[in-house]
Amino acid sequence: MLQQILAELAETDTRLVAVSKTKPAEQILEMYQQGQRIFGENRVQELIEKQATLPKDIEWHAIGHLQTNKVKYISAFVSLIHSVDSLKLLTEINKQALKHERIIDCLLQIKIAAEDSKFGLSLADAAELVASERFSELTNIRIVGVMGMATFTEDEDQVRGEFRHLKSCFDQLKTGYFSDQASFAEISMGMSGDYRIAQEEGSTMVRIGSLLFGAR
Repeated sequence: MLQQILAELAETDTRLVAVSKTKPAEQILEMYQQGQRIFGENRVQELIEKQATLPKDIEWHAIGHLQTNKVKYISAFVSLIHSVDSLKLLTEINKQALKHERIIDCLLQIKIAAEDSKFGLSLADAAELVASERFSELTNIRIVGVMGMATFTEDEDQVRGEFRHLKSCFDQLKTGYFSDQASFAEISMGMSGDYRIAQEEGSTMVRIGSLLFGAR
């Protein structure tokens, strides 16, 4: 299944984040041996345990809702944090990155789903955040794009509309605030059930778990 998905994604240069939450290190290693290098974890505890035992060239992505008090545990090694939804969180990531003398790449999580359970900023919130003086002082983080989760529904038109909205948010933020930054290039959208739609709508990065690892 991994090779099939990679072949599909290669058509649009979309990268695969293999979502390995709740799965043992052995299964991750198996996929690593097939060439997969980007893995995403929702829980900080799992992320630090797996990072300690698995190959060091794995690119670890934090994809779940991240609490500020947990940032310090992953700041030495995390490659990308997908779920930044507040200036407070971004400030803490910056603080911890500074301690490790590194710059941590982050995505702004935009709320595109109709469900109240989903986290994220509105486009207006995101624009206000990146335009703020406080944001301009954060020198150890780099915003490289946006992330969003579509509504969990069978209605493909709704999902497509939500992904289009995220792409529009990306375009507006790029034009308004990041036009001179080539690094602002990522749109993390699409999961096991809707990644093909996301790919069609401009996703640069899909987060796939159950299709690869089986149901949780």
